[in-house]
Amino acid sequence: MNLLYFTILCPFMGFLCLSCSSGRVSETFSSVISLISISLTVLITAYIGYDFLSSKQEVFNQNLWTWIDIEMLRVDVSLVLDRLSLTLLSIVTGVGFLIYIFASWYMKGAEGYSRFFAYTNLFIASMLVLILADNLVLLYLGWEGVGLCSYLLIGFYYTNPEYGAAALKAFILTRVGDVCLLIALLMLYSLTHTFNFDNIGELVLEDSSFKNLHMLPWITFMLLVGAVGKSAQLPLQTWLADAMVGPTPVSALIHAATMVTAGVYLIARTHVLFLLTPKILYLVGIIGAMTILLAGLSALVQIDIKRVLAYSTMSQIGYMFLALGVQAWQPAIFHLMTHAFFKALLFLSSASLIIACNHEQNIFKMGGLRFKAPLIYSCFIIGGSSLMAFPLITSGFFSKESILSAALDHGYVMLMLVGLVGSLITSLYTCRMIFLVFHGELKNLYAQISPNLMYYIPLVILSLLSSVIGALFFPSLKAVFPNSSMLINDHLFCLKITSSAIVMTGCVISALLWLGPSVHLQNIARSKLGRFLRIWWLSGWGFDWLYHKVFTQTYLKVAKVLSNDPLAMAVNSLAYVAHSSSKGLIITESSYVRWHLVVMSCGAVFLLTLIILR
Repeated sequence: MNLLYFTILCPFMGFLCLSCSSGRVSETFSSVISLISISLTVLITAYIGYDFLSSKQEVFNQNLWTWIDIEMLRVDVSLVLDRLSLTLLSIVTGVGFLIYIFASWYMKGAEGYSRFFAYTNLFIASMLVLILADNLVLLYLGWEGVGLCSYLLIGFYYTNPEYGAAALKAFILTRVGDVCLLIALLMLYSLTHTFNFDNIGELVLEDSSFKNLHMLPWITFMLLVGAVGKSAQLPLQTWLADAMVGPTPVSALIHAATMVTAGVYLIARTHVLFLLTPKILYLVGIIGAMTILLAGLSALVQIDIKRVLAYSTMSQIGYMFLALGVQAWQPAIFHLMTHAFFKALLFLSSASLIIACNHEQNIFKMGGLRFKAPLIYSCFIIGGSSLMAFPLITSGFFSKESILSAALDHGYVMLMLVGLVGSLITSLYTCRMIFLVFHGELKNLYAQISPNLMYYIPLVILSLLSSVIGALFFPSLKAVFPNSSMLINDHLFCLKITSSAIVMTGCVISALLWLGPSVHLQNIARSKLGRFLRIWWLSGWGFDWLYHKVFTQTYLKVAKVLSNDPLAMAVNSLAYVAHSSSKGLIITESSYVRWHLVVMSCGAVFLLTLIILR
């Protein structure tokens, strides 16, 4: 377990090697360096995991060095390994490794091949710092690193202004949450005089006066805002759909293995604080429930295949927030794991599909591709089934059912009902996507691709993990969350039957709407209400419009008013005088000798006059 820091060092060294090359090395060299770094990380993770579980330790700490030591403030670069961090470490490195393999095929021949793998190595290293940090300052360092890498990767094709704008939007919106997280860190330190997770937990458990502190709800609220921004939950979710402009493997990495799961991990890691503020904890569940519905309905009208998957990610992260809000800590992490499997599978499959369709992403321009692309079709069926929690045969079924069961068992009936409605919506938009792309009339859009082993391996492995097999790999987290358990009770059997029936009903409704004659659907879409809802949901419920009106335009108006203040006018007047004087001097300059003689004569007369008058 002493090799724990190597899990961060290996991808970081890969980043340094590729950055120093400045794109001068070949694609083969870049992919080899990246695959070696991530492969070593996976092997070290497997060894550490085996060693940790066989030793039956609950926590392992590795103190590397002291980072800050100023009077009362001491921050160590120290790593922690428990079952929670080991689970996230395995997900990030394992799924990240498969995405790396696929990306080495997908990005072949693309401009910036070496730069792509340099950024992704730094992305993985930053996420591992976030996961393994034993204090909030080190976690914040990884948190900011993840945000920086997301900006670089979303705007990877920076020559396109729209892509740069999408990257900037993601950077600014996530900064809102980051600032709130920083405020929470400072407020928490003022109370506890420590940033260490273990020390904070001990103080909270030993000192009963913490429950009565008026500052504590504000701390957990700020932590929640930070998590909401990074995990793309309401109301800071608008950046994620626009982030689809980056390379598709980047989308898989952001959605499955890194960035959007960071908020879930933050709340899970600081759960002892949220338990002392039950109203804020319930707000976590409310935000998750609202995101499930709003993101699901938006996915139902999207025409871009990657945006459908983006809104589905918001919705599925909403289930994790709902689970955290009802104190179902273990089911939340369980769904995080299964979501990583099937969402990575869906994004990598869509990447193959987009290449085969000449980079077309409009699902209405596709159709009838099930015979042209049988492997991609199979991957979409498996990944889509797990996404909508198809009963018994998918890993997504068991993780989502554990969330709904926990919500019911803990008395949160309304949140459980929202989860059931979300299951119906999920099955509707998932089947809609599959039916429009792979069924119906063949549009002759498909072109043959040139797959190799790097293409097949990730898709096959992720397909297996998205099935019921993936649910078998989840470890018990009772040592981290002692009040949590995977609820499998007999009296919840009816809920499982109901949920399964809802998913099947959604599949049938989708088949009726998008496989058969669509006369009724077209009539609904052409009605005034249908057009209004479609435009509203397609634009993400108008959040971007609202933010533009309330924040962007207000800022521009205030900036315009401030630009005319007296101080600015005084400063600008000096600049105006200097500019006017320079223009006057330029006019007096001339190449005519007679003009110079006149000026010299006038000057001489002026000087003589002054001398005589003295």
